[in-house]
Amino acid sequence: MSTSPGFSERDLPPARHRLLKEHLMTEIRHDSQRDIRHEGEKKAARRNPWLRPAITAGAVATVAALTFVALPGGGADGTSGKGTTTTTTAQTATTLLENIALAAEGTELPSGVRDDQFVYIKSRVAYLTYTNGGPGKLDPVHDRETWLSVDGVRDGLLEEDKEGHEHQVLSFEGDLLPKPKTPSATSYRSLSKLPTDPDKMLAWLYETVAKEVDNEQPDKDYRAFVLFGDLIRETLMPPKVGAALYRAAAKIPGVEVVPDVKDAAGRTGIAVTRTGADGEEEQLIFDRKKYTFLGERLLDDGKLAGSSSVLERAVVDRTGQRP
Repeated sequence: MSTSPGFSERDLPPARHRLLKEHLMTEIRHDSQRDIRHEGEKKAARRNPWLRPAITAGAVATVAALTFVALPGGGADGTSGKGTTTTTTAQTATTLLENIALAAEGTELPSGVRDDQFVYIKSRVAYLTYTNGGPGKLDPVHDRETWLSVDGVRDGLLEEDKEGHEHQVLSFEGDLLPKPKTPSATSYRSLSKLPTDPDKMLAWLYETVAKEVDNEQPDKDYRAFVLFGDLIRETLMPPKVGAALYRAAAKIPGVEVVPDVKDAAGRTGIAVTRTGADGEEEQLIFDRKKYTFLGERLLDDGKLAGSSSVLERAVVDRTGQRP
């Protein structure tokens, strides 16, 4: 796979090299290759240009595609919504995450999801873009679609309403992606192998972030929370694993609740949030009644640095197929 010129020219400030990666997650792999770029004395890890996972919201299809989350009417610029003042205690965050865990645990995934199928996710996103070392500029809100293989070893597809990101084959060839035939660490099959015990899941989160290289974010608790957020976006997660992940997140110190936060589609929900030692804040937004994941907001010293919403999720037979 060849990355787009815009991506190859993008430099992320060190403090945001994990969060502001233009909604693109690095594989959770300790043996994957990293390409470190320099801007003066700054350096930031280049990210895999396609993966930013999200939690499963319901049942999946086997042959015919099945929509998980309905596309809401209207849109938003991603800049509205409260997000800097928390009004609840850590105990309230624990209660909220337990309710979210129960909702995740109660989903039913029918048998029959095949390794040769693909997880389809449609999102609405807007993130800061850094070009040629210049100041970050917030993208216009736009749509994004990904097709990620169930087994994590087949080429996927990215379709994004953004220059340079149209019809990108998500190949497992090249130095930015896992080695050929090495399963993606965030594929449905790989996620199925994660712990279903909350304490073991919490230990796994901290062990994983401890092995990160070139991470200048000093707050390990914040890094664990960010990893938690990375795991509930563009993925299909087994219910028991998802429930364990939410209960593990409740054990991360400093997690709070913001009552009214808007995602990139203009939907208002309740967010669990954690602020890092350097002023970065990750907000993960959920439906107030159904406790399903809606999207995220990223703040940097109170200023919006990114926004997203998951609009649709399904399992389909091939890349390019839509529900």
